[in-house]
Amino acid sequence: MHGELPKQIWAKTHGRRRRNLAIVLVMVAVGAALYYVFTGTPQQQRRSSFGAESGPVPVLASTAVTADVPVYLEAVGTVKAYNTVTVSPQVDGKLISVGFKEGDDVKKGDVLARIDPTTYQAQLDQAKAKKAQDEAQLANAKLDLDRYERLAATNAVNRQQADTQRALVAQDEAIVQSDEAAIENAQATLGYTAIVAPIDGRTGIRQVDEGNIVHAASSPTIVVITQLKPISATFNLPQQDLGQVIAAFAKGPLQVNALRSDSNAVIESGKLAVVDNQVDQTTGTVKLKAEFPNADLALWPGQFVNIRLLIDTLKNVVTVPTSAVQRGPNGTFVYVVKADNTAAMRPIVVQKQDEMQTVVKSGLAVGERVVTNGFVRLTDGSKVIIGSNAEPEAATPRTRRRSSALGNDASPTGEPKPATQVVNPPR
Repeated sequence: MHGELPKQIWAKTHGRRRRNLAIVLVMVAVGAALYYVFTGTPQQQRRSSFGAESGPVPVLASTAVTADVPVYLEAVGTVKAYNTVTVSPQVDGKLISVGFKEGDDVKKGDVLARIDPTTYQAQLDQAKAKKAQDEAQLANAKLDLDRYERLAATNAVNRQQADTQRALVAQDEAIVQSDEAAIENAQATLGYTAIVAPIDGRTGIRQVDEGNIVHAASSPTIVVITQLKPISATFNLPQQDLGQVIAAFAKGPLQVNALRSDSNAVIESGKLAVVDNQVDQTTGTVKLKAEFPNADLALWPGQFVNIRLLIDTLKNVVTVPTSAVQRGPNGTFVYVVKADNTAAMRPIVVQKQDEMQTVVKSGLAVGERVVTNGFVRLTDGSKVIIGSNAEPEAATPRTRRRSSALGNDASPTGEPKPATQVVNPPR
């Protein structure tokens, strides 16, 4: 019993020392890791300070130039046929023939279909026969009138008898005129049995087949004809744009472009035809209509297109890429690259801007270089470096990676695009 007690005390003391040693080792390892993370090796420190304190900032730059910049108003428009006609029968009867194919281009006056004309031809013949009968009676009445007037002049007959005969002649003349009107009506009705195209255009899908009985009042449409050349498009603009549209329209025709919705490629160019005479109070917009030649049938009725209305052209204005324009608490500004390759912050006034190009109203002169990419570490007065147009083979892998990192202005092969310059970082 007395020999086992020192052994137990020694085991507890030895275990406590081992635990303390393990804790000390863990603390040393954690401290070393933290020192490595926050300080790093001298080589890593040099890498982290690359291009910051030790060297100029790599940027892309472009030169401010003068250009003629068009001013557009954009909207979404709906293409409509210039004329649309619903062709329906005007008389009752059996449809004995159809003279067109679905989708055919037809000319005004082309026969599209025919209705059985037998009944209407008989009515015309009857009207002509009735007129002939009445004309014979009129001729006989005129002979009697001439005879009575000669006898009345010699007092052989009573004057009243001659007057009565004169009235009978006038009555027969009116009957003949009525017969002429009946003939014209019968001819018109007979003409309606030939259904003709009222305009030039393209036929749609036929609604009635040959052999069916059609009625003027209740029959379905035979076909719809749409005029595609020219064609029109309607679109809406906010009422705030109405003033400048009317002012520009008063000077002459305005060009309108119809664009594809997926690529903004120009489908067709035309002219503004009319501005509606009132503003829609529910939407605060005004409707406009444009006309397009549509020679290649690129536009189709019911199609949605992007509309771009040219209302003005800014002549000889200073332009820079939109990527060069920055915004801060004091407004818009650019970084101008001076002759000593330092960047100077320059406030500017923007006159017009789109996704690609910005028109500078004031604050920038033609020929000055502005930074278009590489703003992350750029400050007012920073030293910058603008790479030359070196061949890609001469560039190191690091140069190519830097070119790609600067944005979309560099090509996938590392070659600079013509509009900008690729940066070679300091070595």
